[in-house]
Amino acid sequence: MKKGFYTIMSAQFFSSLADNALFIAAVELLKPLDASGAQRAALVPMFALFYVVLAPFVGAFADALPKGRVMFIANGIKVLGCLMMLLGVHPLLAFAVVGLGAAAYSPAKYGILTELLPPSQLVKANGWIEGLTIASIILGVVLGGQLIGPNVAPHLVALQLPGLHSAAEAAIFAMMGLYVLAALFNLRIPRTSAALRRMDGPIDLIQDFMGCNRRLWQDKLGQISLATTTLFWGVSGNLRYIVLAWAAAALGYTTTQASSLVGVVAIGTALGALVASWLMKLDRAVKVIPMGIALGLTVILLVGIRDVTIAAPFLTLLGALGGFLVVPMNALLQHRGHNLMGAGRSIAVQNFNEQACILALGLLYVGLTTGGLHAFGAITALGLLVAGAMELIRRWHLHNLREHGAEVERLLQIARDDCSTCP
Repeated sequence: MKKGFYTIMSAQFFSSLADNALFIAAVELLKPLDASGAQRAALVPMFALFYVVLAPFVGAFADALPKGRVMFIANGIKVLGCLMMLLGVHPLLAFAVVGLGAAAYSPAKYGILTELLPPSQLVKANGWIEGLTIASIILGVVLGGQLIGPNVAPHLVALQLPGLHSAAEAAIFAMMGLYVLAALFNLRIPRTSAALRRMDGPIDLIQDFMGCNRRLWQDKLGQISLATTTLFWGVSGNLRYIVLAWAAAALGYTTTQASSLVGVVAIGTALGALVASWLMKLDRAVKVIPMGIALGLTVILLVGIRDVTIAAPFLTLLGALGGFLVVPMNALLQHRGHNLMGAGRSIAVQNFNEQACILALGLLYVGLTTGGLHAFGAITALGLLVAGAMELIRRWHLHNLREHGAEVERLLQIARDDCSTCP
């Protein structure tokens, strides 16, 4: 890997670490305001909101400036969201602003990989980036849980810093420091030789984005990888809160205790991601589709678990299936998107679809929770949805092989040839 890759990894680690710790702190901050739990569940779709609304613009923004500078600006927006929470703005609104920063950050973070590295290294690079991201999730949720827990929180509150009256507020203040640290790494990200692209007006950007979205969904490999990653991240994004709700219902855990189980899922995902980065090649990415069906069926089994000694290895397995599924499909999607429209725009299209799925599933979960559905019912519905949708994606790919076999083989040959400039 080139030297700049490790700087990108460091910046991503600290920014993602803060994102995940902040989520736990925001859940705790909302508790006094939210008896039903619906507002806490709404944190997930609120974080996804700007990914969807600003999708036509963030990709073009990432392609118009050096990507290290884009990531620096995005971390500044996340700091602003933290300040809003501390100044009394409703946590859902402030968390949406943090999501705005994340929406701007993501096209630059993934887009620079396709500018810095050849396609032959994309699966490996994605494995390391996803593995490190998952490591930051593990440490982030544990860090957030500890910062609001009985061992650390009293010491933070005892510092009597201005405006910090609760453990959640003290944890949010600490996250600002992590975002600043990530921003310092952003300043060290190298400038690649990729040409910058001028941003057009809003109408032109929307039309361009719609065209990019259409091209990726029409591509015979892009559509399969995009459908898979969209479903995976839609479910994974909401599973983070669902595990908290399940742990409270099945094990009687507090937020601090339940956060460790989110970390256990992340450990499994990191292991699966790293194994996939070692074993899988770009042109064989579609072979992992059956993993998605297995993932959905495995999720359903969670409802019968009431013992943490069984839950911990089970959640690790659940995460490993997801990690092995998403890394090769994500790399294939980036490869096709880079060939079709450029790095920043392709990642923005990917984020739009994935975050729209998170938003839709999150709002569905909020609605079901408001209507009185238990966490166990939500998990069962989620598992059935994943298994059924992945089976449809598998049949879609088989249809493409039958009806468009020559085109699929041509696209796979591009991946084999390690050519990032082929049409």
